[in-house]
Amino acid sequence: MNPPALRLRPLLREDAPVLAEWGGDGLFCQHAGWTATSRAALHDFWVRQITDPPAELIRLAVEDPAEGVLVGYVDLHGLDPGEKELGFVIGPSHRWRQGLGRRAAAAGLMYGFEELGLERVWAEALAANTASLRILRSVGMEETGRGGLGTFLNEDSYYRQFRISRTV
Repeated sequence: MNPPALRLRPLLREDAPVLAEWGGDGLFCQHAGWTATSRAALHDFWVRQITDPPAELIRLAVEDPAEGVLVGYVDLHGLDPGEKELGFVIGPSHRWRQGLGRRAAAAGLMYGFEELGLERVWAEALAANTASLRILRSVGMEETGRGGLGTFLNEDSYYRQFRISRTV
């Protein structure tokens, strides 16, 4: 039996305290690349992101319908109306290894193709971030090349790029 799909919805101002609280999870911050800052500063950041998001960013809350709680967010980023970059975050770290990342990425792709009418979605993950690479492959994305350099958990790495096209 497959777990129920995650629900995507717009981020709400009421989500800002939850997102800010994730900043207190050191393991989450290390993996997500969040820099250490106060919860108040994170709260203010998230309020700004929610109330005045960048024009090129669609950021959706990920809710687990079984629990009715925020478990992450999905980004579809870019100005091209036919193609966007997929990103996803699951938090806090105690929610990892439950299949939520894969389900969030799949929900983001479905939203991109069905709601936005995208033709293509691309993503990239650092080679050292094996969990993200596994998720991108599991949702049908194909590796297309190598990107720039980056660091993951203090390890020098490089980005691996992926792409998927809409199937008609």
